[in-house]
Amino acid sequence: MSSAGGASATGAARLADRSALAAAGRVVVKVGSSSLTTPSGGIDDARLIALVNALAERIQSGTQVVLVSSGAIAAGLGPLGLARRPRDLATQQAAASVGQGLLVARYTSAAAAHGLTVGQVLLTADDVIRRTQYRNAQRALERLLGMGVLPVVNENDTVATAEIRFGDNDRLAALVAHLVHADALVLLSDVDALYDGPPSRPGSRRVPVVTSAADLDDVVIGGSSSAVGTGGMTTKLQAASIATGAGIATVLASAAQAGEALRGDDVGTWFSPTGARPRTRMLWLAHAANPLGRLVLDAGAVAAVVKRGASLLPAGVVAAEGTFEAGDPVDLCDETGHAVARGLVNYSSAEVPELLGRSTRERLDALGPGYDRVLVHRDDLVLLPRRRPAGPVAPSASSSREHAVMP
Repeated sequence: MSSAGGASATGAARLADRSALAAAGRVVVKVGSSSLTTPSGGIDDARLIALVNALAERIQSGTQVVLVSSGAIAAGLGPLGLARRPRDLATQQAAASVGQGLLVARYTSAAAAHGLTVGQVLLTADDVIRRTQYRNAQRALERLLGMGVLPVVNENDTVATAEIRFGDNDRLAALVAHLVHADALVLLSDVDALYDGPPSRPGSRRVPVVTSAADLDDVVIGGSSSAVGTGGMTTKLQAASIATGAGIATVLASAAQAGEALRGDDVGTWFSPTGARPRTRMLWLAHAANPLGRLVLDAGAVAAVVKRGASLLPAGVVAAEGTFEAGDPVDLCDETGHAVARGLVNYSSAEVPELLGRSTRERLDALGPGYDRVLVHRDDLVLLPRRRPAGPVAPSASSSREHAVMP
């Protein structure tokens, strides 16, 4: 990673402060459902057009923009006669199927007024933790941007499974920002900034800049989300943590302040980049994949994986939990239950019990030549950082609140 303000090896710039955002060459913007819809759940054309106007202004100034937009499920509620976001996955998928077309049609119409073309990109977590799929997604987005198209990205809710899905677009936006080597991520919602307490509480103050996790030690946030969306301040902090940890500056602002945020004005909360950019696929594996099982490692296997960067062999595994197939993501845990790594397993959960504790020679002798594979190859494995413990829960009669923690 280059010095602040310079171009990185990937071609993206590391922005030193919010004033540099005005010169960013590529930006990912995420907007939440509640910022696009009416109280009854339908698309609010005036708000959507205002957002597209702000994006078009930035695009016409020479910046490439990727929009990650929630709202498909919310847009489908009205046509299906649903008063609230459904809780079951099948009805959510039905609403997404109806609403996604309506949402993209509105974006297409609004963008056409500025001479812009919109391209729809639907992703699932499973798409981009697989080597071939994530490269295809990356190439498609690069080509769209190169052709002057405004990509509109959303989770493919219609086909995403309950086990492997993002669940909110804040995390998806952070990962897309890394996928396209963006200079900055702008998270837009119905909240205008991060506050040191609930925004509705008298005396709560805006947090203008966050440079490290320590800046959040005294911040108390609400845990609720809107009736039409799934995100809340917690998911936005998680997204900011993913992005800034990968060297991408992040701004949290209200959708009404989209233009000001994109110009680098003093609105919202600025999260300074803190880390270098890891390999794209490893970031996706760490943050996009929801593990379908756990492998419990003995101390020797933990040391081999964590300290020596070795592949995981069955001989070092003492237990397996969950139901998974070969190629699925699983967590690798020490014997206290702490997840030290995540990887794509080469055997199904039905096969693993026969392998535990056996050396390669023992596996071949007992099970045959088809069982000479490692359990998790080091190229399909990413180490996980230890999480900072959450602070105490603040009492609330209406919703749970917790101290903000950058994971």
